[in-house]
Amino acid sequence: MNKYKVFIDGSAGTTGLRIFDRLESRDDIELLKLCESERKEISKRKEMINKSDITFLCLPDDASRESISLVENGDTVIIDTSTAHRTESGWAYGFPELSKEMREKIRQSKRVAVPGCHASGFNAIVYPLVAKAAIPSDYPVSCFSLSGYSGAGKKAIAEYESDSRPEEYSSPRLYALAQHHKHLKEMKFISSLASEPVFSPVICDYYSGMAVTVPLHTKLMNGNHSVDTLFELYADFFKGEKLIKVIKDTEGGFLGSNNLSCCDGMEIHVNGNEERVTVCARFDNLGKGASGAAVQCMNIVMGCEETKGLVQF
Repeated sequence: MNKYKVFIDGSAGTTGLRIFDRLESRDDIELLKLCESERKEISKRKEMINKSDITFLCLPDDASRESISLVENGDTVIIDTSTAHRTESGWAYGFPELSKEMREKIRQSKRVAVPGCHASGFNAIVYPLVAKAAIPSDYPVSCFSLSGYSGAGKKAIAEYESDSRPEEYSSPRLYALAQHHKHLKEMKFISSLASEPVFSPVICDYYSGMAVTVPLHTKLMNGNHSVDTLFELYADFFKGEKLIKVIKDTEGGFLGSNNLSCCDGMEIHVNGNEERVTVCARFDNLGKGASGAAVQCMNIVMGCEETKGLVQF
């Protein structure tokens, strides 16, 4: 059995570690590794990238761009988990459930950009609405998103888990208050919106899991819509997808944001009434929002079962 040679550039970060853990025991993959003293040496990274069939970039944006400049092997597939290339021409966007064209582009591309965690939930909600003409492209979209602190990276994890952390870390904290969040560009671009949404992300005192919510005024939508019609729209749009489940909740319930921690699936919850509807995407920011999505894209590139090595519902 021929094994795919896979290198993780940035394997010491949160996303890189999760990808490594998912791939270490697979019998169809040979993991290319660098020792601790070599992993930041450009010459060693270049050697591994060009030796690999698939390289994951789990790096800050500038470092990801640097790694791309090191690619000389035209057959090496790059799967980038950073923000650097998500709206770049020539890159496949790594959310195959959004369209047949996206899934096929991932399959054929040598360059795949994994979506941001907040953007994954947002686009799962808004992309179908625009694609099915349920809302116009200039609909005044707003969104709020609750996320565990692991999504902020290793430094934030250490701060949240420190015994000397500030008291406010025990409460949900809003950020990106000036509306300059790095995911806004792909939110607008991928969902074909005329302008960026009003976005309110919130970091919370739990490790992983997130809930991204978009509120809708039915009177501003195209046609006559309600909880029932929107549930049917999403159920039809994601029909047959193994990693996305559409749910219409009962009135008066609660929706936790960490229920799918350690799962690689995503739930779409539709709630509300005839006038106002909320659509919420619930998933793990480290799963479908990062490493799980990256491995799913790798599986598509390899031509194997798309959910291989992933934790389903």
